[in-house]
Amino acid sequence: MYQDRYLTCRDCGEEFVFSVSEQEFFAEKGFTNDPGRCPQCRAARKNRNNRQYDNGGYRQSRQMHPAVCSNCGKDTEVPFKPSGERPVYCRDCFRRVSSY
Repeated sequence: MYQDRYLTCRDCGEEFVFSVSEQEFFAEKGFTNDPGRCPQCRAARKNRNNRQYDNGGYRQSRQMHPAVCSNCGKDTEVPFKPSGERPVYCRDCFRRVSSY
């Protein structure tokens, strides 16, 4: 049913083989599109994306914004730009408030 097919990588422009076993795997997973990148470019892209996260799973380059805790008045930083419409809490107060 399947035959090896030659595709062109959208990143490097090189031709690569979309093998019978890969096509079967794609069909089994329900994927309807052919891969757009060769295995090397897929691996490089995956490595770039994985480096954006530290061991805790959070982005390393998260932009923080200064704020004042609505509960204790302490200066703090939060990962969103406070609009003033809702209370903003420091880490300690957030833990207390969110545990209810």
